[in-house]
Amino acid sequence: MSTSKPILSIQNASLTFGGRPLFKDVEIMISKRERMCIVGRNGAGKSTLLKILAGDVKADDGQYFLQPGCRIAYLHQEPDFSGFETLKDFVVDGLPDDQATETYRAEIALENVKLDPNKSVTSLSGGEGRRAALARTLASEPDVLLLDEPTNHLDVDTIEWLEEELKTYPGAIVVISHDRAFLKNLTKAVCWLDRGKTRRLEKGFGDFEEWSNQVLVKEAEDQRKLDKLIVEETRWSREGITGRRARNEGRIRRLHKLREERADQLDHVGSVKLGADAGRTSGKMVIEAKSISKAYGDRVILDDFSIKIARGDRIGIVGPNGAGKSTLLSMLIGSLEPDSGTVRQGTNLDITFLDQKRSSLQDDKTLWDTLADSGGDQIMVQGNPRHVVTYLKEFLFDEKQARSPVSMLSGGERNRLTLAKSLALPSNFLILDEPTNDLDIETLDLLQEMLSEYPGTVVLVSHDRDFLDRLVTSTIFLAGDGSAVEYAGGYSDAMVQRNRAKKENQEKEKQRDKPKIASLKHEAPKTKAPSKKSKLTYAQELALKSLPGKMSSLENDIDSIAQKLAEPSLFTAQPQRFADLTAQLTSKQRELEESEELWLELEMIVEESTKS
Repeated sequence: MSTSKPILSIQNASLTFGGRPLFKDVEIMISKRERMCIVGRNGAGKSTLLKILAGDVKADDGQYFLQPGCRIAYLHQEPDFSGFETLKDFVVDGLPDDQATETYRAEIALENVKLDPNKSVTSLSGGEGRRAALARTLASEPDVLLLDEPTNHLDVDTIEWLEEELKTYPGAIVVISHDRAFLKNLTKAVCWLDRGKTRRLEKGFGDFEEWSNQVLVKEAEDQRKLDKLIVEETRWSREGITGRRARNEGRIRRLHKLREERADQLDHVGSVKLGADAGRTSGKMVIEAKSISKAYGDRVILDDFSIKIARGDRIGIVGPNGAGKSTLLSMLIGSLEPDSGTVRQGTNLDITFLDQKRSSLQDDKTLWDTLADSGGDQIMVQGNPRHVVTYLKEFLFDEKQARSPVSMLSGGERNRLTLAKSLALPSNFLILDEPTNDLDIETLDLLQEMLSEYPGTVVLVSHDRDFLDRLVTSTIFLAGDGSAVEYAGGYSDAMVQRNRAKKENQEKEKQRDKPKIASLKHEAPKTKAPSKKSKLTYAQELALKSLPGKMSSLENDIDSIAQKLAEPSLFTAQPQRFADLTAQLTSKQRELEESEELWLELEMIVEESTKS
């Protein structure tokens, strides 16, 4: 427990929701400059707990404390823009009474998230709405920030900007998020809401997984000991109770208490059982795109991009909102024609497309009808018939929800239902547009494991950096200016290579106007008298003869390394080897580029000497 005096706390708080105990006797202490995350399964009550801290929901019992004069700002998962005309109106409305006239705060906050204060609230994208809500939350500079899924709908650049803002924020921060990288980079404490109880870890989220596993192992061991004790006490009660009733009533009471304790213990919530029917085997070549381009009016979405996707590849696509990630997906699967270039699909492709809007769901349908859309009570899953309710339970839905309408589901539940429907279909090519939205961390882990073991091909769009690092074999980065570059490895590897390339380009620009020195890598001095036979020195002639063989060898090395990096399990199973191979690939590619440049320069020298 933090030794600092709390400025916000709840103690012994309990809440029953819809006749079901949501949590009991929970405790949270928030001190100045706190950096805490609340983690737990979907439906555990994390958002409700945050609303209690914000004062929006009152617990059934317990104590609530807020230091006098302390201001709280709460970022809702779904901001409400009704009643406002412009973004400035929306942000100004969130200012406390003593700042109500300081409208410049709203303008500064909106400028920080790159939004026009005069923009109408009726035309906002999901990402713009989230940025506007962040501006409203940050504008008043409150003492406590309560953030519910702040990274939802944000692109990676904005997420990294938000991280830096929050790292230096002078107040306390309590956050709920499924973004592992965001939590690792920001938090210093973890509140784990599990089966109605809270546990606190005085370390950041990076240590949570190991700690929580230790807690569950100890809990399982304690339960085994309790079960054994119950068996022993039961045997004793049957065999030795006669004649000793009066002096052993205390022991009988102990047995009953043990049984009650065992009955009260909630089993650890199950995990989603994810699996995908890979169907038939596709051809080795899945997608080949050559020089594809796409523009809408004067706005270039994609300019001269080429890629080859082979069976078993896991390709991640990242970039700012509006950069064209979904457009690229649509062109690759053939639902959108490029303006120029070609896209060729391989043989035997069975494509399953999980779109960002989850359009396969209809709000007026029940969960049962959504899965068993052809009627009956069975659904084919990986080629085997399954009862609808049994399959729903594997995705953590309650039996009572089977006949409930889709409109009653939360964001995380909608995503789980979409995954359940999509993964039941036979496919060998999964296209996933933001599959991680609203999923809890444990379900994210299971989804990542399933996709790693999936024998088909996966292409996905995601802003979840940790998820990409754990899964993909290469990353396509769309900068938003029409350019698209494929890098080996996950998001972190792509950023290292991208930054390295930027530095190299900057160095080239610096060197561009400097006088060239005659060497194997530069032109011969212009002052030297031309020779009708050759301008090459003996060393240059040897280099010209040896370069074709060297370039061929480098190309073979690059192909060999690329094949090794394409192994789906390499990144997760051998991260150091993956990093070493990535570095080798970059080095070989640079060496090949230099060799090609030198070979061209030497050929040009020979050509010029022949002309003269």
